[in-house]
Amino acid sequence: MVKQWIWYDWIMLATRFINSTTLIITMISVQEGLTLPLWIVVFWGVAAFSIPWLFLQLSYKYYLFTEMLIYGGLCIYLTSLFPVAFVSFLVSAFLIAANSAHRSYRWTAPATILIFPALFYTVAQSNDYWITISYYGLAYVMGFAFHLLIVNHRQNETIRKQNAVLEQYMSQIERITLTEERNRLSRELHDTVGHAYTSIIMGMETLRAELVTETGIQRLDSLLELGRKSIEEVRGYLHQMGSAEDSLIQSLQLLGDEFQEHAQVNVIFRVLGEEYMLSRQAKMALTRCMQESLTNAVRHGEATELTVSLQFEQQFTRLEVQDNGRGMEEWREGFGINAMKERAMNLQGQVSVFTKPGDGTRVACTLPRQAETLEEEIRLLIVDDQPFIRESLRTLLDKFPDLVIVGLAEDGEQAVDLCGRLQPHVVLMDLDMPRKGGAEATTIIKEQWPHIRVLIFTTFQDSEQARDLLRNGADGFLLKTTEPLELANKIRIIHRGDTLIEQGMSRKIFEKLDESSALPLSNTADTYDLTPREIEILQLVAKGHRYKTIASKLYLSVGTVRNYASSVNSKLGVSNKEEAVMKALELGIIE
Repeated sequence: MVKQWIWYDWIMLATRFINSTTLIITMISVQEGLTLPLWIVVFWGVAAFSIPWLFLQLSYKYYLFTEMLIYGGLCIYLTSLFPVAFVSFLVSAFLIAANSAHRSYRWTAPATILIFPALFYTVAQSNDYWITISYYGLAYVMGFAFHLLIVNHRQNETIRKQNAVLEQYMSQIERITLTEERNRLSRELHDTVGHAYTSIIMGMETLRAELVTETGIQRLDSLLELGRKSIEEVRGYLHQMGSAEDSLIQSLQLLGDEFQEHAQVNVIFRVLGEEYMLSRQAKMALTRCMQESLTNAVRHGEATELTVSLQFEQQFTRLEVQDNGRGMEEWREGFGINAMKERAMNLQGQVSVFTKPGDGTRVACTLPRQAETLEEEIRLLIVDDQPFIRESLRTLLDKFPDLVIVGLAEDGEQAVDLCGRLQPHVVLMDLDMPRKGGAEATTIIKEQWPHIRVLIFTTFQDSEQARDLLRNGADGFLLKTTEPLELANKIRIIHRGDTLIEQGMSRKIFEKLDESSALPLSNTADTYDLTPREIEILQLVAKGHRYKTIASKLYLSVGTVRNYASSVNSKLGVSNKEEAVMKALELGIIE
């Protein structure tokens, strides 16, 4: 029953109040001629004023019926006593026409213009019937004209609000697009310009031995200094481009303020918990979710107040947008909601919509806290005998804020020495190096510092060597063809304590396992109480599929697949999926 009143609502209320007040005062002044007690007639007049108006706040149809029955009945009673009292219903005829809508005109017009004059003529035949019709026809036409004025105002207001929302939406799209383009340029410059400078510097370093004159060496030193200075300047520019981005709270607060200003609705913004670092993809997903939710709330839900809650939890980040709109009986997902859900699913999150008629709509976007968003820094030691490779890896991994390059080693002997002094979290180890190779260095490192994680990073797929290294303590085996972003994620996985093997190499390792120890499939599976679904997921893991891919293939959620994998590990008595696959292959549970 609560609504925002506009100027025409006040005009109609004032007109009705003046008309009803005048009628009550007139009835008091002529009370001697009334056939009913004065208090009944006055109460009737008060009811004729208030009841139809209260029903109008609920539905115009209720108003039309009560107006004709209560106020029209009072006017007919007074006209039977005082023939000139028929004019008191003219204001009601005006208001009935002004508040009619849709098909109600088909019966309100005949009732007001024809039936009520006939009733007035029946109770007071001294009135001219056709003159009375002309009076009520004119009042009804004026009311209809006032109704058209109201409709025009409402349509203009709706168009203005939609234009304001559209302008705000376009402004946000432009701002987000510029941010995405800036981020893309930052990555492209880092990967291309930085890589090119590193290649030039490393190339000039290799030419040092071929220069014999002092002048040539001086020129080479000058070029190297220029190259190093230039790459540092490029890194500074890239850092400025990346640091110009506001925090998530500031971005969403600005989005809410702009939407409130343009759409003329009240946006309440709340933050629960302490903000922590989020990936750019997560920030973009939450920003788009809030933008789409605000727009839908005003455009489709006709909301006037929205509450935005941003919640930072240890395991997830949650954004909720609650509006006071009309809600929906049956929710229909459009392009915007589907885009929001797709963004969230790409980050292992979800978008939920809760709506009910009269209770508004609540949109909730929940994103798990990704490993790269943790504040803990991963201390990384890069070991490779080629200076170009070392510098390239440092350049590529330097753009990830949680990966800190604490040292570079040119062979296994230097790697062992730096591990003792620097205590890195993860060692990115090459294999073929002079003096002491990666395999020997890995064995020494794992014997002296078992907590240091070693990730073998090599060029060739040698399954025998990979299996021996994993047995001697290596925590992972990757090829140098791995993309930078994937490499960074693999380093984080190794740092968390997992074991990781490159997909193609894992197949070769499993193919060479001794098949003689395999037991019959059915007996072994029954022995370990593995279900058909668990065996199916285990087979897909053995083929190198990730949990997300398995979930898509089997039409399950990622969480369900992880639960199945944990159950398999528990039944087989292993600690991770790699050990589970190797044991399942040895036992003949999978092929």
